Amino acid sequence: MENQAPSAVDCGCRKKKTDRYITFDGIDCDGNARRVMEMIEQHAPESGQARAFWDYFLAKRTPKSGPAPDDLFLVHSHINQIRELFESREDQVALDLLFLVEEECC
Repeated sequence: MENQAPSAVDCGCRKKKTDRYITFDGIDCDGNARRVMEMIEQHAPESGQARAFWDYFLAKRTPKSGPAPDDLFLVHSHINQIRELFESREDQVALDLLFLVEEECC
């Protein structure tokens, strides 16, 4: 399988050791969540029977009314479904980034 996105190590998002319990300084939660969403968009068309869920999930980014949730909120709210999608697509790069977001930002 071809992984097009950089891994958490390659993406420049871990330039220094971070500790979210001290400060979120140096942690690009929004940027990493956006990258997770891009990976979801890549894999959603290939998700088979779960496609209806992913269409619903991606539609949440632009609701017909009310404020749009940010990507980090969506990732946090559906982290298990996202992990299952990445596992089913055997995308280790996406899984690594998701783990990073979960550990540092959720």
